[in-house]
Amino acid sequence: MSAFIGTAALARLALRLDRVRLPIWVLGLAVMPMGTAANYQKLYPTDADLQAVSGVLSNPSLVAMSGPLFGLNIGALTAWKIGITECILIGLMSILTVVRHTRTEEETGRLELLRATVIGRYAPLTAALIVTAIADVAIGLLAALGLIGVGLDPAGSFAFGLAITLFGLLFAAVAAFAAQLTQSARAANGIAGAVLGGTYLLRAVGDTGPTWLSWLSPTGWALHVRPFAGERWWVALLFVGFAVVFGIGGYTLVDRRDVGAGLLPDRPGPAVAAPALGRPLGLAWRLHRGLLLGWVVALALSGAVMGGAAVGIGNLNSPNQQLTDILARMGGTAGLTDAFLGAIYGIIGQLVAVYAIQATLRLRQEESTGRVEAILATRVGRVRWAASHLVFAVVGTALLLAVAGVAGGLVYGAQVHDVGAQTGRLLGAALVQLPAALVLAGVGVALIGLLPKLTTLTWAALIVSVLLVELGGLFGLNQYLLDVTPFAHVPKLPGAAFTAMPVVWLSVVALALGAAGLAGLRRRDMPIS
Repeated sequence: MSAFIGTAALARLALRLDRVRLPIWVLGLAVMPMGTAANYQKLYPTDADLQAVSGVLSNPSLVAMSGPLFGLNIGALTAWKIGITECILIGLMSILTVVRHTRTEEETGRLELLRATVIGRYAPLTAALIVTAIADVAIGLLAALGLIGVGLDPAGSFAFGLAITLFGLLFAAVAAFAAQLTQSARAANGIAGAVLGGTYLLRAVGDTGPTWLSWLSPTGWALHVRPFAGERWWVALLFVGFAVVFGIGGYTLVDRRDVGAGLLPDRPGPAVAAPALGRPLGLAWRLHRGLLLGWVVALALSGAVMGGAAVGIGNLNSPNQQLTDILARMGGTAGLTDAFLGAIYGIIGQLVAVYAIQATLRLRQEESTGRVEAILATRVGRVRWAASHLVFAVVGTALLLAVAGVAGGLVYGAQVHDVGAQTGRLLGAALVQLPAALVLAGVGVALIGLLPKLTTLTWAALIVSVLLVELGGLFGLNQYLLDVTPFAHVPKLPGAAFTAMPVVWLSVVALALGAAGLAGLRRRDMPIS
């Protein structure tokens, strides 16, 4: 039997399962570049406007966040603004899609059932890569056509589309490799996600320091394709080469493991379980600790890097209105450095919301895999079981924000010789994001309790929230629409004055959503597959 037999059938099944999810990703990521370019044409209609803003965007702090501006035209400015965001999002989409149709299917036991039919060993992985590639190519092609449609150069438009498509394909291959290493879909997502985050940080350090470091990062390669600024088509070969390496590695590892197993060895546990594992909270800590510790390391590094980058904002020779406008749209009002820091911690708040959702959706994962039934067969009630996991969604989110705030404050404070005061200020700027992140976690709890089959819409809520915050002001969207996202109501510390009422209302909304979800969880049937 061919190792690839059944690939077409599995690909059709994956497309059907993702018939709502993937079109949202594709349309959202395809429209953003076109909308950004159209709005920049209105904001900067003359060469003089572009000349004025180009000097500002060469500031090291902004380069660390978005990369260098390679050309002086609307297309290059669009690539600067949206390029890294597109790469990170298409990389995330590719990782989640590949892992969902490979490791998740193994973890839940569905793949073993399918393998009892005429399905080749390589068919599941191949089908997942085909589906992901279709989405990646569609995003790149539609983004390029959209840029051409608003009047930008076709060569630069296709270079931009090619860069983001190849970035997505590379991380599809990375996810294919990571899915072979571990038994857990969450761990596979974590490994691939760590690589994705590491490429961003490596690029940020390289673009503001030793430039060769940027060439070690796929995020840096995407920028160095240089759309609308003398395209470097040969950079595409770097993506292709490494995608082939990771892809071959993934297929090789498929042959070296059993279905449901991973290549990384499981550590044997002690002969007698720790007493804490006999309680819901102790078991929840055992399940969450790996994810939480990984996030702690990532947030400490991110906070330190961005705290160090903030010093460069104060070194502008001639601050002007363009920079003020850009930073104000990202989340700040009082002072360029404070505005930059407010923007950074706004982004970190959205990033930490990913962890909050991951920790919350662990409830649904425990239910869908059938493990919760053994727990609920004891004296543990549903609410107590759910609360044991939600503790880590709340406390873990607060811990991550605190780590990012302290790390940023220590690095920034050391450079301005005011560690004590700056650490306190940035800790506050980080922790004020907590209620907004918990609102999204609350959405997850509500869906788990009331509409469990629609739980994945929690991720859609996060994506919509991020897009509204990052691009809503640029697109000139109505304020009522922007107010849908909880992050629109967070005080923009340290640049603005702290107001308690938005924080209070966000906390009330998060509590109400959580309470509604727990009430629904008590009354509905369990498990629901």
